[in-house]
Amino acid sequence: MPSISKTWGTQAPERELKYPCDDLISQPDEALYRGVTVNAAAETVFRWLCQLRAAPYSYDWIDNGGRKSPPKPIAGLENLAPGQEVMRIFTLAAFEKDRHVTLRLKAKSPAAKTFGDIGVTYLAVPTGDSMKACRLLVKLVVKYPRGFYGTLLRVLLPAGDLVMMRRQLLNLKRLAEESEQY
Repeated sequence: MPSISKTWGTQAPERELKYPCDDLISQPDEALYRGVTVNAAAETVFRWLCQLRAAPYSYDWIDNGGRKSPPKPIAGLENLAPGQEVMRIFTLAAFEKDRHVTLRLKAKSPAAKTFGDIGVTYLAVPTGDSMKACRLLVKLVVKYPRGFYGTLLRVLLPAGDLVMMRRQLLNLKRLAEESEQY
């Protein structure tokens, strides 16, 4: 059975889907999966995914310099183009409106030197007949740095990412569901 730190909130069929990040990194060392059910339409969830350009929506005191992630959508952030900065450490690699955003850790950045090469897809998959709910699924593909440090990251990154990503996904879920109430 897969480790919860590697598959939190996902089911086996969701992990078998093809994700756009699969094409970013050849022969990744590891894949991590995260997922939550959101009682909001995929379009609403996608709009919140676009807001990741402004802030990470996880633990702001850790990964946003203490600045609070915006509680309301910022107009214009849904105008996506490959190469845009996302969460300060990623670039937008690809997107499909109302479906997914796919990111890659900025090459030659301090984050890339620390964590290696990482690709991430945030995927909104509609569920049910009403289309007013979706699964927000995330897949990370990782190529760790080589050597002792890379070996250490193989142990620490899945759990550390789970803590941060869980908070991020639950925040995005809450914000999307609140948006649907207006």
